[in-house]
Amino acid sequence: MITDDPQAFAFLSRRRSRPAKLFTGPVPDRDALHAILTVALRVPDHGKLEPWRLVVVEAAAMKRLAGLAEVRGHELGADAVAIGKGRAQYDQGRLAVVVISSPKPSDKAPMSEQVSSASALCMNLLNAAEAAGWGANWLTGWPAHDAVFAARAFGCSGAETVAGVVHIGTPPEDAPDRPRPDLDRVVSWAAT
Repeated sequence: MITDDPQAFAFLSRRRSRPAKLFTGPVPDRDALHAILTVALRVPDHGKLEPWRLVVVEAAAMKRLAGLAEVRGHELGADAVAIGKGRAQYDQGRLAVVVISSPKPSDKAPMSEQVSSASALCMNLLNAAEAAGWGANWLTGWPAHDAVFAARAFGCSGAETVAGVVHIGTPPEDAPDRPRPDLDRVVSWAAT
C-alpha cells in the first residue's frame, strides 16, 4: 500500500536555495545541529560502509579557512579575483558542515556509488536543515577541489575529496526562486 506524505511533498516542492552570503545569525546550536545531522545521515551508505565523514566548521574556524584559501591561492599563482572568491565563503560563513567523500575498499559497492552517497548526504543535509527552519546552501569553489587545501583544511587524504560545504544559518526573509528545468527538455521516457 502506498502512503503519501503531502506535507513532505509540499516542502520539497517549495524548497529553494538561498545564497549563503545572505545568511545572518543565529546559526543552529550544537543540539539543533545534532538533530539535523541525525536526519541527514539517513542516506544510502552502501552496506554500512559510511563512505563519507563530516567536519563541522564554526565561525572561528572560518577565519582560519579563509586564510588557508588565500595562502593556497598565492601558492598556485592565482589572481586577486580568484583568491577573493576562494576566501569569500569562509570570510562570510558562520557555520558549515563539510561533507568529505571517503570511499572504502569494497567488492560490492563501486567507487562511483560511494562518491554518489556523499553527494546524497549533501542533499539530505540541505533538506534536513531547511525542514528544521534554517537556510542551507551547498557550495564548493576552487579551494574545496584543491587536494592541498582539502588536506590542510579538512585532513583529506588518499581518495578523500570534498563533496560539499553546506552553509547553515538564518536565511533572508525571501529570496527569488531560480528558473527550474523544462521537464520536456530534460526527461525522456523508455517505455519499451
